Amino acid sequence: MSKKIIWITLISCFFIGGAVYAGSLYNDVSTTIETIHEPEIRKVSELRTTEVELVKKEPFSLLLLGVDEREHDKGRSDTIIVLTVNPSTDSTKMVSIPRDTYTKIIGRDKLDKINHAYAFGGNDMALNTVENLLNIPIDYIIQVNMESFLEIVDIVGGVIVDNATAFEVNGYPFDKGTIHLDGEQALNYVRMRMDDPLGDFGRQARQKQVLKAILKEGASLNSLWKYKDFLLSIQQNIRTNMTFEQMIDIQKGYKSSINNIETLAFQKGKGQRIDGIWYYIMDHEELENVTKELRDHLGLE
Repeated sequence: MSKKIIWITLISCFFIGGAVYAGSLYNDVSTTIETIHEPEIRKVSELRTTEVELVKKEPFSLLLLGVDEREHDKGRSDTIIVLTVNPSTDSTKMVSIPRDTYTKIIGRDKLDKINHAYAFGGNDMALNTVENLLNIPIDYIIQVNMESFLEIVDIVGGVIVDNATAFEVNGYPFDKGTIHLDGEQALNYVRMRMDDPLGDFGRQARQKQVLKAILKEGASLNSLWKYKDFLLSIQQNIRTNMTFEQMIDIQKGYKSSINNIETLAFQKGKGQRIDGIWYYIMDHEELENVTKELRDHLGLE
């Protein structure tokens, strides 16, 4: 798989940043940034003494929340991915947090599934809860509406993925091996969980497959109408606390680091029912090891 493939969390940074460098669609890009920027989201983590200085190429962290919004419901963050990016080592570390992880919800004073943090208190509560679990500062957040899968996949002309397990869901059959997905198929492909032998871990893997494929296809967009459609979809489906200037700084100073991704995983925990509800209980030693690796990567003591 190409080193240039990441996924949609940073597609806004590189896609938009590249457009500015090219001197094209500047007004459209500016409008997009104004729309997706959420200034009320906290600027600096309480776990940092000062804000990260991207112009100095300091390591930073980013939280991706893939939110499955529902009618009359704020929705839950069914995709929770953390990245740490270090230009000194020219590398990025990425870890997915199982959505059913049993942890303390910061600001709610209770233990619950980690994906409920967003439903209870939005992006700020999700940020604080993930920070508490991993014991690292989270500098930036990008919230993606999972329904945007359908739109964006169709805009880029579909995606190609390598499916590890044949299955059928909602009338859509997915054969094992290399398959091409349109938007509706991709949405069903990433949502299936019950028939996957790996459970939620398999679902997480499929989500990352599609997100990476979207970025690969999006990077090759060369027609004006697709470009504008793509920006419109970003406006409607992405929110972030990153500013336009920060996106440009990342485009300029961190691009090669994000091309070199190492994936970490939580896989030693166990499922457990508590008061009749199923939770994922982290393996304490594995959590400590992942925390240490992420802290070291961020240059924290």
